[in-house]
Amino acid sequence: MLAIALALGSSVAWGTADFFGGAVSRRLPVLSVTLLSQAAGLAGLLVVFAARGGAFDDGSLGLGVVSGVCGGIGLLCFYRALALGTMSVVSPLAACGAIVPLVLALAGGERPSAATLVGVVLALGGAVLAATEERRAEAPARRRAVAIALVAAVALGAFIYLLGRSARHGDTLSALLSARFGSLAVLTAAALALRPTIEGPPSRWLPVAGIGLLDVTANGLFALASTRGLLAVASVLGSLYPVTTVLLAHVVLGERVSTVQRAGVALALVGVAVISAG
Repeated sequence: MLAIALALGSSVAWGTADFFGGAVSRRLPVLSVTLLSQAAGLAGLLVVFAARGGAFDDGSLGLGVVSGVCGGIGLLCFYRALALGTMSVVSPLAACGAIVPLVLALAGGERPSAATLVGVVLALGGAVLAATEERRAEAPARRRAVAIALVAAVALGAFIYLLGRSARHGDTLSALLSARFGSLAVLTAAALALRPTIEGPPSRWLPVAGIGLLDVTANGLFALASTRGLLAVASVLGSLYPVTTVLLAHVVLGERVSTVQRAGVALALVGVAVISAG
């Protein structure tokens, strides 16, 4: 039960961070938002690391850094997709990335129940329905949002799997630090190449720090969940984050989605619920 609670907690934190990350990225440069939020998360981790005594477990280093590279790419693509498209559609589509760690965990020997596999089919079917109207939309930006969200799904799925493996191979905090180093490395390289702007008073960028702290909190909860239960199950439970994102999009932004899209989102969430029950 603890693993389930931790995974669900990570989904709430991820969903909240994704909502605000997407909202902020509509008025500030996406790369700047992603880079600064990741840096804020690293600062938070370093405070915890120092308070714990500063003992780093290098058993988490390799997988952690690679997971961070995937996470940095995935987060950048995801925030861009959220800035271009409808949150209620982009978020469930990106959540299909949960299939990546599930398949890799199955290949690694984990054996979830048959009900879990049925839930995966339902979740994927729902995500396809949720994306259908977005693909038919006339606005080119909406079509680009779907394509970018698919890239984000694969990258974030790889991040989740590798982060879980890294936490299992060593200390959880060391795995989180390694992942953050990896994500900042790829984002810094992108920033040096593209030179995004960071303008305006500090108050304009203050919410970005909060997004980074929420994101790293979600990572920590998921890493802990992956060490206390099946990685396949934890990764799919973590993918419940669209529930939070969609709820916030409706309440805060007043977003409206079509009947087909709502059915798709509902089916995807039912699939995740079946997975967790199985």
